[in-house]
Amino acid sequence: MPEKISVLFLCTGNSARSQMAEAFLRKYAGDKFDVHSAGLDPLDVNPFTKKVMEEIGISLEAHTAKLLSTYLGRKHFAYLITVCAKAEKRCPSVFPGVAKRLHWAFEDPVAAEGTEEEKLNKFCEIRDQIDIRIKDWLAGLGISVLSE
Repeated sequence: MPEKISVLFLCTGNSARSQMAEAFLRKYAGDKFDVHSAGLDPLDVNPFTKKVMEEIGISLEAHTAKLLSTYLGRKHFAYLITVCAKAEKRCPSVFPGVAKRLHWAFEDPVAAEGTEEEKLNKFCEIRDQIDIRIKDWLAGLGISVLSE
């Protein structure tokens, strides 16, 4: 059996976007990828993140936010994918053990203002954008999605 392709999704807080991306990649192609996420300044996984993922049948209960240094220089990644502009700007330009670096800019749903419903809607919007991006990326790599 071929070795899984290792991927690290990086965000500032590892509380929303990178957690969603990790969960979607595991769902759609977890048999082909060793998936991780981390943050530059990790926070707890946002409750709205858990809620919007649970709405579509993906539990993040076992997910925890991790610091980038958990992996830096300790693990080889075929892909490092930053999912926010702050992480892209602050991430070391030379990352030991990374073959390819990609940047997928997604708006920060944690920064959304308004009512609880408006904030939840922003999380859903970003979740759906990440879902589409993961599927498109997999298709570009010629990898079929496991399940919808």
